[in-house]
Amino acid sequence: MRRLLLLMLLLAGSAAAQQPPRLIGLRAEGGDFRADLSDRTALRGADLVGAVLQFDGLELRLDAARRDEAVPMAGGGTAGDVWLFQASARSAAAAEWQAFCDADPQGERLLMPYSGPDAALRLTCSSGAIGKCIRFGYRPWASLPDGRSLAPFHAACVHMMRGAYGDAEHAWTRDGMRIDLYDRVGIQSPTNEEDQDFEAGWTPQGAVCVAHMRVPEHGDLASLLAAAPRLAGRTSPEACTEARAEAEGALLFNRSRRAGPD
Repeated sequence: MRRLLLLMLLLAGSAAAQQPPRLIGLRAEGGDFRADLSDRTALRGADLVGAVLQFDGLELRLDAARRDEAVPMAGGGTAGDVWLFQASARSAAAAEWQAFCDADPQGERLLMPYSGPDAALRLTCSSGAIGKCIRFGYRPWASLPDGRSLAPFHAACVHMMRGAYGDAEHAWTRDGMRIDLYDRVGIQSPTNEEDQDFEAGWTPQGAVCVAHMRVPEHGDLASLLAAAPRLAGRTSPEACTEARAEAEGALLFNRSRRAGPD
């Protein structure tokens, strides 16, 4: 992410003010923006609609905002700290504003700010694995009721969504596949669809074992083992069960349709 230079607040009525407050800081507050102003007030969420974020050679305009009301939490209930922004962008070389994000499975193009473990402001889109995993409930800035950080769960979810069994550099995946994701902490539960089998258990480093390849036509077990030799002896339904994956430290588990012979 390029360094954020400036936030111009183009809010209704601000032009009429004699001395509008100056921006003194912009950061992520959970899954929202927080703009701190010189008058000791702060703008968040829908208050930032109309604002323009300026990066090196890029302007990012916040056109609409809403809170995501469906992000699950461990033990029930929903989180209220994830915000979804419609955003447009234009570069120094282009005068027209264009949608910043690609369309997600619901056809929406949503920008999502979030804070990582280092509290730095990050941006993602609802169409990507990072944004999807936040909306699944694995908010990397949040913690479980027992105090454990959800950041490792989020990292494991991103690997799972990308089919990155061995590491982030080698992924086997396909858009639009139905994946049954679940955990042992009460955020996501299995649906146990009849045409899906256990696929793998996941940690922030990738899969701990693989019962079957999600998309064999994108690679076979030989290519998987070449990319991730640590999985040797852990790539079959017999060698990779939910019980073994949990014993090996998996935080997340998933089921998927076996697309063909491995």
